[in-house]
Amino acid sequence: MSNLTNDAAWVLVIAFALSFLYEIYRARIKAGTSKHDSMRAFVLQIPIYVAAASVISLLFAGVGSAAEVGLAFSIVAILVSIFYYNPKVMMERQPGIIDWFEDLVFTGLLFIAAALLLYEVLGRAP
Repeated sequence: MSNLTNDAAWVLVIAFALSFLYEIYRARIKAGTSKHDSMRAFVLQIPIYVAAASVISLLFAGVGSAAEVGLAFSIVAILVSIFYYNPKVMMERQPGIIDWFEDLVFTGLLFIAAALLLYEVLGRAP
């Protein structure tokens, strides 16, 4: 496993840990603000975190095509964030500073992971 793949895995760990904690915060502290803010809505998101954990595990294990899988996963997550989450979910949540902070940091971390994995896939690893 290259340093880029390992670094991308850690970036994804941080991104999805932040997202997980944020979604728990929304489900508990902001419950009822929108249809997305409940324990039921949180539980429905668990498969996303399982998928992220699977991709991260592949990256840490150094599986042959892990960088490609991680890159595809990161790009899909970026697209979902930009074209679904921000215009639909975020607006329904009546966002405050914590919401915008989490959104920007999470999406930014996805871009970092995608860039690292793109360098790996292109053979630009040091």
